[in-house]
Amino acid sequence: MTELALKKNAKSNRIVYKIKLRFLPGRDIPVYFLLLPAVILLFIFSYLPIWGVIIAFKNYSPYRGLLASKWVGFAHFKDFLLDPSFWRVMKNTIIINLYSLIFGFPAPIILALLLNEIGFVKYKKVVQTISYLPYFISWVVAAGIVVSVLSPTNGIVNMVGKNLFGLEPTYFMTKVQYFRSILIISGIWKGIGMSAVYYIASITSIDPQLYEAAMIDGANRWKQTWHITLPGLANIITVLFVLQIGSLFTIGFEQIFLLYNPTVYEVGDVISTYTYRLGIEQTQFSATTAIGFTQSLVNFIMVFLANRLARKLAGWSLW
Repeated sequence: MTELALKKNAKSNRIVYKIKLRFLPGRDIPVYFLLLPAVILLFIFSYLPIWGVIIAFKNYSPYRGLLASKWVGFAHFKDFLLDPSFWRVMKNTIIINLYSLIFGFPAPIILALLLNEIGFVKYKKVVQTISYLPYFISWVVAAGIVVSVLSPTNGIVNMVGKNLFGLEPTYFMTKVQYFRSILIISGIWKGIGMSAVYYIASITSIDPQLYEAAMIDGANRWKQTWHITLPGLANIITVLFVLQIGSLFTIGFEQIFLLYNPTVYEVGDVISTYTYRLGIEQTQFSATTAIGFTQSLVNFIMVFLANRLARKLAGWSLW
């Protein structure tokens, strides 16, 4: 038997051996048992309630029940599409999310890159800890901090403006021109640290020999970041970007509900707060279900399109 034939035979034996190991019947059973509780919980709380979406196609009444309520088809979809208030909240939702995508998405990437350049380990850990602590604060507390900082009477921003520049106190929370900026900045402040953790973890997985080779070739820190660090973060950036695109028509309820007021409804009222008033305050359960169903459908389409775009541009996608 020739040497080439021996190599081919050995290679085929390794392939068969790997296939047998992969499909051994008892090998993965413990893993399946570990996954079983999570699958059961996911099925009970995520998939079973899906059948309740038929509320959107009925004139639902709690007294009659789900099955006995009158079927109205797409009437609720037509109503909210013709409602001028709905298009206002749709516009606000998209604008705020676009601002968050433009300014909020790159922020943790920049923070992670800056932290990666810090050589003093203790200082790096202190900065990292301080940056992700706000993530663990509830929005009830965080909103209180934001309101206190921007208070016209004793807020630090107005005090600095008055004492250093002689400016009159400004009621930031009631000014439509400031409200969206307050939302974006407070959102970045609260989430930048925890989001940066994902990128820092990815940076640590990059082979240090790549940086050593780049230094030998004369590459400075900026070139190392551009040609080594950022390409090493491409996969995690793609995943998080696709997920954020998928939530373009969804925005956190707690932040806006705790910060906004009737004077800024024009720029701050979004789909989640609109459905809250419609469903909880006005008990229009069918209308809110129709809005939620449409919102989920649009989000799914956005995730699909963003995933296709990422696959075409970056050569990597979620599926």
